[in-house]
Amino acid sequence: MAAQNSVASDDGTHCAFFYGTLMVPAVFYTVCYGAKDVPDAIAGLHSFKPAILHGYLRRRVAYADYPGITKAEGRQVAGCLVTGLTRANLEKLDYFEGGQYERRRVKVRLLEKVGDAQGEGNIEGDEVTAETYVFLVERDLEEKEWDLEEFRRDKLQFWTRRGYRDVLEDDQNPEDTAKVAEE
Repeated sequence: MAAQNSVASDDGTHCAFFYGTLMVPAVFYTVCYGAKDVPDAIAGLHSFKPAILHGYLRRRVAYADYPGITKAEGRQVAGCLVTGLTRANLEKLDYFEGGQYERRRVKVRLLEKVGDAQGEGNIEGDEVTAETYVFLVERDLEEKEWDLEEFRRDKLQFWTRRGYRDVLEDDQNPEDTAKVAEE
């Protein structure tokens, strides 16, 4: 199973750093649970905390609604740390991300205070080990930064509609899941 290489917390759950569409809880719930609105008991299993990943750059994937990140010295990516992930959640996320990505273990910093879009005014807190998805085909990335607000305004409704996960599963090769980095 893909999730075997991830780091589990004391309660057996995992955490991941998301920097694109999965920062939106409705997209995360659609991928992991098949619906954008989940019961409070399910929502309560997860927390979404602002975080920063140093040493990476986020860019738009060409002809897509989502971003990819690659290593980039001196750069940083704003996103969120999502906690409470089960192995089943990670397997669904690996499938969702597909073969363009590799799930890797990274160190992120939680943000005690979120600054502006350039990170000015951020106040960093604790460092946390998390999983994230690194884009593998750098030539498929545009030079332009991916924009969360543009995604929310123009694309979100297409990513959270009823049956979206079923459409994904029908269109995707079951063998084309995210690779998992060996530690």
